[in-house]
Amino acid sequence: MEISTEAIKILATVLALMIAIIGHEIMHGYVAYRYGDDTARLAGRLSINPIVHVDLVGTIILPALLYVTGAPFLFGWAKPVPVSIRTVIQNGGYKGAIGVALAGISYNFILAIICAISLQYIGKAEGIFELFFILFLVQSMVYNVVLGVFNLYPIPPLDGSHALEYFAVWNRWYKLANALQSMERYGMIILLLLIATPASQYFFAPIRYILNAIAP
Repeated sequence: MEISTEAIKILATVLALMIAIIGHEIMHGYVAYRYGDDTARLAGRLSINPIVHVDLVGTIILPALLYVTGAPFLFGWAKPVPVSIRTVIQNGGYKGAIGVALAGISYNFILAIICAISLQYIGKAEGIFELFFILFLVQSMVYNVVLGVFNLYPIPPLDGSHALEYFAVWNRWYKLANALQSMERYGMIILLLLIATPASQYFFAPIRYILNAIAP
């Protein structure tokens, strides 16, 4: 029974993470499509078929390594959905561009809230299916909060930096926009330093705070 329970947990974790990261990317393309950009649709990237979104490193290898090493949170990414932000700006202005940038984050937070509310009304697991469903909701709540908060940081190439850049250009804060563009070449280094150093306790603090606030 112990091995079976572990297998159920792994399956629930994988499914929750896939839905979180793939849905995040699809939402970028969907909102862009609503502003007249059909780039993602023509590329077949508005599909819910996970195969077209899987990134070998971000969707499979990295989450697996984090799970095996006992990391406190799993993280990953899917293949970025192609978007013509110029088309979005032409049709929806910089407000539309900000909407596209924040679409994935909004998806993650909404899904996390739905899972948290659902857990309030579910009793104890009495069988394998109930156990799987509860574990799926718990893992979905956690990973959607992780992805939502993580991507909200204004550090290139995260979504938060793109939203802030479009907001800055919209308000003619060109120095800020240029600074964000210049920082993009160092963005991954900055993220690695924040994640792999003692600074990570502050970097992940908002995630823990939100999970404590919404967890049943």
